[in-house]
Amino acid sequence: MTDQEERITTEDVRSGSKNHVVRYVLGISLALVVIGMLVVLLI
Repeated sequence: MTDQEERITTEDVRSGSKNHVVRYVLGISLALVVIGMLVVLLI
């Protein structure tokens, strides 16, 4: 049995996209929830 250190690349460790789509999805979702709650409150 050998004790070799396994090297993992940064891309493999991150295993996610580098673009910022998540920020847009969260922002739009938050805006839709606020608008939805305002509609429910006003009805």
